[in-house]
Amino acid sequence: MAGDVMSADEARAFVVGKMFSYNCFEGTKGAGRIHADGSVVGTVQFQGAGPVRNAFLPAGTLRVKGGAVCATLRGLPIEPCFNLQRIDDNSFSGSISGLGFASCQFTRMHSRRVNVAARARVAKPREEASAARAEAPAAPLALRPSITAVP
Repeated sequence: MAGDVMSADEARAFVVGKMFSYNCFEGTKGAGRIHADGSVVGTVQFQGAGPVRNAFLPAGTLRVKGGAVCATLRGLPIEPCFNLQRIDDNSFSGSISGLGFASCQFTRMHSRRVNVAARARVAKPREEASAARAEAPAAPLALRPSITAVP
Protein backbone atom coordinates (compact mmCIF):
# COMPACT_ATOMS: atom_id res chain seq x y z
CA MET A 1 0.00 0.00 0.00
CA ALA A 2 1.03 3.60 -0.55
CA GLY A 3 3.05 5.09 2.29
CA ASP A 4 4.01 1.70 3.73
CA VAL A 5 7.56 0.61 4.37
CA MET A 6 8.35 -2.24 1.98
CA SER A 7 9.85 -5.50 3.15
CA ALA A 8 12.74 -6.91 1.13
CA ASP A 9 10.36 -9.31 -0.65
CA GLU A 10 7.90 -6.52 -1.48
CA ALA A 11 10.75 -4.34 -2.74
CA ARG A 12 12.05 -7.17 -4.94
CA ALA A 13 8.61 -7.67 -6.52
CA PHE A 14 8.13 -3.92 -6.99
CA VAL A 15 11.57 -3.07 -8.40
CA VAL A 16 13.43 -5.97 -10.02
CA GLY A 17 13.61 -5.78 -13.81
CA LYS A 18 11.86 -2.43 -14.07
CA MET A 19 13.43 0.86 -15.15
CA PHE A 20 13.36 3.73 -12.64
CA SER A 21 14.53 7.33 -12.77
CA TYR A 22 15.79 8.78 -9.49
CA ASN A 23 16.44 12.14 -7.86
CA CYS A 24 18.37 12.36 -4.59
CA PHE A 25 18.37 14.88 -1.76
CA GLU A 26 21.70 16.49 -2.77
CA GLY A 27 20.89 16.70 -6.50
CA THR A 28 22.28 13.43 -7.84
CA LYS A 29 19.99 11.98 -10.48
CA GLY A 30 19.84 9.27 -13.10
CA ALA A 31 18.05 6.14 -14.18
CA GLY A 32 18.63 2.43 -13.83
CA ARG A 33 17.41 -1.10 -13.58
CA ILE A 34 18.02 -3.55 -10.74
CA HIS A 35 18.34 -7.16 -11.85
CA ALA A 36 17.34 -10.29 -9.91
CA ASP A 37 21.03 -11.11 -9.28
CA GLY A 38 21.50 -7.83 -7.37
CA SER A 39 23.35 -6.08 -10.20
CA VAL A 40 22.46 -2.57 -11.28
CA VAL A 41 22.83 -0.97 -14.72
CA GLY A 42 22.03 2.66 -15.42
CA THR A 43 23.24 6.25 -15.45
CA VAL A 44 24.22 8.77 -12.80
CA GLN A 45 24.84 12.52 -12.75
CA PHE A 46 26.41 13.48 -9.44
CA GLN A 47 24.92 16.52 -7.69
CA GLY A 48 22.87 17.23 -10.84
CA ALA A 49 25.83 18.73 -12.71
CA GLY A 50 28.57 17.56 -15.00
CA PRO A 51 28.48 14.60 -17.33
CA VAL A 52 25.91 11.84 -17.18
CA ARG A 53 27.90 8.66 -16.63
CA ASN A 54 27.06 5.04 -17.29
CA ALA A 55 26.98 2.99 -14.11
CA PHE A 56 27.29 -0.75 -13.52
CA LEU A 57 27.29 -2.49 -10.16
CA PRO A 58 28.05 -6.23 -10.34
CA ALA A 59 25.89 -9.17 -9.28
CA GLY A 60 25.48 -9.36 -5.52
CA THR A 61 25.79 -5.61 -4.96
CA LEU A 62 22.23 -5.42 -3.64
CA ARG A 63 21.09 -8.27 -1.42
CA VAL A 64 18.75 -9.12 1.39
CA LYS A 65 20.29 -9.19 4.84
CA GLY A 66 18.09 -9.85 7.86
CA GLY A 67 14.94 -8.77 6.03
CA ALA A 68 16.47 -5.51 4.76
CA VAL A 69 17.87 -4.55 1.36
CA CYS A 70 21.58 -3.79 1.74
CA ALA A 71 24.48 -2.88 -0.55
CA THR A 72 27.98 -4.27 -0.73
CA LEU A 73 30.25 -1.71 -2.36
CA ARG A 74 33.95 -2.20 -2.93
CA GLY A 75 36.00 0.28 -0.90
CA LEU A 76 33.18 1.02 1.51
CA PRO A 77 33.94 -0.24 5.04
CA ILE A 78 30.26 -0.58 5.93
CA GLU A 79 27.34 -2.35 4.29
CA PRO A 80 24.54 0.24 4.18
CA CYS A 81 20.95 -0.97 4.36
CA PHE A 82 17.94 0.96 3.13
CA ASN A 83 14.48 1.99 4.28
CA LEU A 84 12.19 1.69 1.27
CA GLN A 85 8.79 3.36 1.39
CA ARG A 86 6.26 2.87 -1.37
CA ILE A 87 4.71 6.16 -2.47
CA ASP A 88 2.27 4.87 -5.08
CA ASP A 89 2.02 2.22 -7.83
CA ASN A 90 4.93 3.78 -9.74
CA SER A 91 7.27 5.27 -7.16
CA PHE A 92 9.08 4.80 -3.88
CA SER A 93 11.49 6.60 -1.61
CA GLY A 94 14.73 5.03 -0.41
CA SER A 95 16.95 6.24 2.41
CA ILE A 96 19.98 4.88 4.19
CA SER A 97 18.94 3.32 7.51
CA GLY A 98 19.69 5.78 10.29
CA LEU A 99 20.13 8.67 7.84
CA GLY A 100 16.57 9.52 6.85
CA PHE A 101 17.63 12.83 5.29
CA ALA A 102 19.85 10.95 2.78
CA SER A 103 17.03 9.84 0.51
CA CYS A 104 16.23 9.41 -3.16
CA GLN A 105 12.86 9.35 -4.92
CA PHE A 106 12.47 6.63 -7.56
CA THR A 107 9.83 6.77 -10.31
CA ARG A 108 9.09 3.92 -12.69
CA MET A 109 9.82 4.69 -16.32
CA HIS A 110 7.47 3.01 -18.76
CA SER A 111 9.12 0.99 -21.48
CA ARG A 112 9.34 2.05 -25.11
CA ARG A 113 7.12 -0.90 -25.95
CA VAL A 114 4.24 0.82 -24.14
CA ASN A 115 4.98 4.09 -25.92
CA VAL A 116 5.17 2.36 -29.32
CA ALA A 117 1.83 0.67 -28.65
CA ALA A 118 0.30 4.02 -27.71
CA ARG A 119 1.67 5.58 -30.88
CA ALA A 120 0.23 2.72 -32.93
CA ARG A 121 -3.23 3.40 -31.46
CA VAL A 122 -2.89 7.08 -32.37
CA ALA A 123 -1.50 6.31 -35.85
CA LYS A 124 -4.40 3.99 -36.77
CA PRO A 125 -7.04 6.77 -37.05
CA ARG A 126 -4.55 8.79 -39.11
CA GLU A 127 -3.98 5.84 -41.44
CA GLU A 128 -7.75 5.38 -41.80
CA ALA A 129 -8.14 9.09 -42.64
CA SER A 130 -5.35 8.82 -45.21
CA ALA A 131 -7.03 5.78 -46.79
CA ALA A 132 -10.35 7.65 -46.95
CA ARG A 133 -8.66 10.58 -48.71
CA ALA A 134 -6.98 8.19 -51.16
CA GLU A 135 -10.39 6.72 -52.10
CA ALA A 136 -11.95 10.18 -52.69
CA PRO A 137 -11.96 11.40 -56.30
CA ALA A 138 -8.97 13.56 -57.06
CA ALA A 139 -9.74 17.27 -57.39
CA PRO A 140 -7.82 19.35 -59.90
CA LEU A 141 -4.63 20.90 -58.58
CA ALA A 142 -4.94 24.67 -58.59
CA LEU A 143 -1.28 25.58 -58.58
CA ARG A 144 -1.25 27.81 -61.65
CA PRO A 145 -3.69 27.90 -64.52
CA SER A 146 -1.02 26.58 -66.88
CA ILE A 147 -0.48 23.36 -64.87
CA THR A 148 -3.94 22.60 -63.55
CA ALA A 149 -4.58 18.86 -63.60
CA VAL A 150 -7.50 17.79 -65.74
CA PRO A 151 -9.31 14.57 -64.84
